[in-house]
Amino acid sequence: MTIQGRLGREWSDWFEGMSLTSATDSHGATTILTGLVRDQAALHGLLNVLYGLGLPLLSLTCLEINPTSEK
Repeated sequence: MTIQGRLGREWSDWFEGMSLTSATDSHGATTILTGLVRDQAALHGLLNVLYGLGLPLLSLTCLEINPTSEK
């Protein structure tokens, strides 16, 4: 999940222990949040936190934890 703006590591508690990485791209300063989101309710909660803090969501990518090979 990429948000606009730069957040320090002290914000990780707000985002349920996700790792925060600062970056700069075409949107300027951004923060990449990476971590396990257990279900849609948890995702909704994270999105509500972003909304409440006024932090624009730039992108959201689903990554596989244990990709399986196709047979």
